[in-house]
Amino acid sequence: MTGWLPVAPCTPAGCARHTGAVRAPLPAALLLLSGCVLVLLGVACVPLVRLLGAGPRRRLTRGWARAVPQAFGVRVIVRPHLPSGARDSAPDGGELVVANHISWLDIPLVASVLPGRTVAKREIRCWPLLGPLAARGGTLFIDRDRLRALPAAVREIATALRSGSRVVVFPEGSTWCGRGGGAFRPAVFQAAIDAGATVRPVRITYRTDPHGSGPTAGAVAFVGADPLAASLWRVVRAAGLTAHVDVLAPIPAGVEDGRRALARRARAAVLGPEDPLQARQTTVASDRANRPAESVHH
Repeated sequence: MTGWLPVAPCTPAGCARHTGAVRAPLPAALLLLSGCVLVLLGVACVPLVRLLGAGPRRRLTRGWARAVPQAFGVRVIVRPHLPSGARDSAPDGGELVVANHISWLDIPLVASVLPGRTVAKREIRCWPLLGPLAARGGTLFIDRDRLRALPAAVREIATALRSGSRVVVFPEGSTWCGRGGGAFRPAVFQAAIDAGATVRPVRITYRTDPHGSGPTAGAVAFVGADPLAASLWRVVRAAGLTAHVDVLAPIPAGVEDGRRALARRARAAVLGPEDPLQARQTTVASDRANRPAESVHH
């Protein structure tokens, strides 16, 4: 892990645990099976879906993405309800969708509301089930370990936006457990400025009750060196899990003074203003500093 990468203080042992009722092993195993089957079905159907027109393809993708969290036992609430036309097409000049990052579930959740090309680290290409699906779905993979590769990645995102695509990014650069959040890295916002694209902030929260008044659902947090299999099992064991997806007002890229100001405004919309002390603590200067802290979220 290179020293310039962002890092969260969240650890699987400290953050990723159940905070509410726990589902019995047998029903949880059935949910795990149904979720994996649905993901595999999506992988198998990608070649056929590509033969469809753009409109039917987006609607089918959106429906499948909405079904994936539900298959794993997660209820989904979207606010506000967007008409189909607003979901299926990006504004002229493209749209950069930026969201906070807690779990692997974030990807299908955003795709169920605002489907587009997702920017992801190259390691995801090698994940079982989700990796092949992401590759076939047009994911833009970037090499986070090579700082010199960043300008080329920004150009690739800007090109996609100029073509009228919607591009989905998690600009924190690392997953957090939901009890805090990192700074939004400014590089991807330069792509929006270069392309004249709109920035659309999206807030994702997970709760243990449908009304959002219960505790944050730490079971969904996919942080640190957490194995994907362990995360899948925690999710299906969590009873009453609800994902809230808040689609916020768009931000024209041209109204801000540079990418850093645009990143701060988007971050404030999603997570609130950044704590300067927290920003200093999570900006790493060496590989040693990039190791997760033993005690988090005091």
